[in-house]
Amino acid sequence: MHKIVKIVLVVVGLIGAALWFMLPEAEMPAAEAANNGALNAMFAITWLLLGVAVVFSVAFALKNLLSNPANLKKSLFILVGFLLVVGIGFVMASGTDVSIEEMAKRGIETDESEIKKIGAGLNVFFILTLVAVGAMLAGGVKKMIK
Repeated sequence: MHKIVKIVLVVVGLIGAALWFMLPEAEMPAAEAANNGALNAMFAITWLLLGVAVVFSVAFALKNLLSNPANLKKSLFILVGFLLVVGIGFVMASGTDVSIEEMAKRGIETDESEIKKIGAGLNVFFILTLVAVGAMLAGGVKKMIK
């Protein structure tokens, strides 16, 4: 299996190298360059490889997670904690932090729900930052006491 993967990667690399030399000139207008077959093929290969990498990463992560019940329990606690922080951040967001009329004057069309989502994201960021700083301080104090 390892040899097959290496052979496939070498073939994809050679195809990519061949397509590299078929790319359009730098002086070509962008509208014409976007229709270049070599460029589109390189994008297709990139998306294919990215998709394969994501699928295998998720599959192996889930396999390792499910093979050890202690890790699964720890991961579920972390996931529930994160969802709790997201819920707290959403509840703390008011949605009236920014004037919708003022945003419209600047050419930004939005509504209260969008503003609330952005506020919730900022609240989650601040809560997680406080947790991280608190964990570092607690670790430092614990080391100093010992």
